[in-house]
Amino acid sequence: MSTLLWILTGVLAYTAIAMWLRNRGMLPESVRVSGPLTTIHTTRGRVLLDRLARPKRFLRAIANLGVGVALVVMAGTFLILIFNAVEILTNPPAPTGINTPQNVLIIPGVNEFLPLSVAVEIVFGLLVALVVHEGAHGLLCRVEDIDIDSMGVALFTLLPIGAFVEPDEESTKRADRGSRTRMFAAGVTANLLVVILAFGLLFVPIAGAVSVASGAAVGGAYPGSPAAEAGVSPGDRIVAVDGRSVESSEQLQRVLSENPNERVDISLHDGSERTVDRRLLVTGVASISPLSGEDGLSTNDTIAAVDGDPVRTEAALRTAVQDGEIHTFETAEGTTVEGPVGALVAVVPDAPFDAAGAPATEHAVVTSVGGDRVVDQQELSEAIDAREPNERVTIVAYVDGDREEYDVQLGSIEDDGSDDEGAYLGVQIAGGTSGVTVDSLGIRTYPADQYLSMLTGTASDSLIGTLLLVTVLPFYSIVDPATEFNFAGFVGTNIPFYEVSGPLAALGDPALFLAANLLFWTGWINLQLAFFNCIPAFPLDGGRILRTATEAVVSRLPVDSKSRLTRAITTAIGVTMLAALSVMIFGPVLLQ
Repeated sequence: MSTLLWILTGVLAYTAIAMWLRNRGMLPESVRVSGPLTTIHTTRGRVLLDRLARPKRFLRAIANLGVGVALVVMAGTFLILIFNAVEILTNPPAPTGINTPQNVLIIPGVNEFLPLSVAVEIVFGLLVALVVHEGAHGLLCRVEDIDIDSMGVALFTLLPIGAFVEPDEESTKRADRGSRTRMFAAGVTANLLVVILAFGLLFVPIAGAVSVASGAAVGGAYPGSPAAEAGVSPGDRIVAVDGRSVESSEQLQRVLSENPNERVDISLHDGSERTVDRRLLVTGVASISPLSGEDGLSTNDTIAAVDGDPVRTEAALRTAVQDGEIHTFETAEGTTVEGPVGALVAVVPDAPFDAAGAPATEHAVVTSVGGDRVVDQQELSEAIDAREPNERVTIVAYVDGDREEYDVQLGSIEDDGSDDEGAYLGVQIAGGTSGVTVDSLGIRTYPADQYLSMLTGTASDSLIGTLLLVTVLPFYSIVDPATEFNFAGFVGTNIPFYEVSGPLAALGDPALFLAANLLFWTGWINLQLAFFNCIPAFPLDGGRILRTATEAVVSRLPVDSKSRLTRAITTAIGVTMLAALSVMIFGPVLLQ
């Protein structure tokens, strides 16, 4: 039985029992059941809210600031959702993991982006977000002298999905428009304050004490690869190859490309050794590579020979394609393909290579620069970096199978908007040789340094950029398909990739990683809840704020039925937003 079926069975069983208890009058008056939804009501806490609401002028000032922020976020949310929905309708993308049914459920262990290993941290962050959000509504009710009927929590079966404060309806109607707007925006304001606090603690003292451990982080090994056969597994760190030190994943690739041995000894971080019999596993093939296609190379193929000569290592492959520009590749699976070998590039419009006659937006395989042979992405980058801006150089490239020579006057990187200095060709380079990447170990490296820089806020120069990067961390593989791993915190096999140093090291790795995870998920969930509630659609806070804002504008118009016009505007916007949100979630699946 699938996980989803088990969950559905449990929900139906809970609903049947809860409804039976309700119909029998066996539930207390404070517990109300409607299908799988249960709400627990209480009047306790109103005295505490009255005490907290005493600095009314200060709290109103904070609330007014929150109203401004909420309006900006509402407008941004409206534009983003509409733009994305139109894009999906006009050019439907392929469905991703976000569009699968189980990932709509915010349940750790069921949603693939919310692993069970951080269930405690996720539930903690969710409870903080719900309590803070609804508590802020209640607090502003008392600040604005709006009475409260009850407050409590909402459950989907046994899972808390929300909290609520029920203002007295008559008291709310008597409050002025500004008071109601501040009360409606209070939840979003409180969530954003929690985001600032949580991420502030995470970015500076907590994550600042975490650094990337030396070595190449192994996120996984391709099935049947040399590394998998040798027992290299997720969570390992390769610290040396044949006695040569390895400090990072990039250095591992350099060490392997320079090592001609077909059998190598790998040293892992735990002191163990693995002996690997190398062979060239294809780990990626660009769709526009001249070596791809129905009869070409595919991911997980093993390149066995080039021009009839056996090859098992990156060094052997580089040597085999050094002389000549056209080569024949043979795989262990029986495929044979011939094509130009070099660096696969896309020509940038209005750039030096385009100005020299290379067709803009087309793809080409560059095989030499200034008479120097180029066999892959790395060699092309090095060849351009070794030259000066405005230098003239002859570039040989294959375009649509035809060999062409171009006399190119190189530009400057500064002309492309970069702060660096150096020569600029004007191409986007695909990885590997002719767009084919190979690995003689067959491991998938984990981007530990990249995720740590995103988590600490150093990957972006702006606050908005930092928040966007942190937001996508749990599903980063969807945002960047080239990255196969997501970041849900310091958990599972990624823990060996990081180490703790500095004064906070006294807390120990487990305690510091737990604190980092709690802060990350608390900030992340509060941020999502704040943005979601800013959607201008009823009954969300954004819909209520939209109504009061619309009332303020319509009240100044010379029309008779102001309430009807207000209702028409808010309904139109709300329906549009819900439609756009539905298109974003379900469109990629339904439109394929």
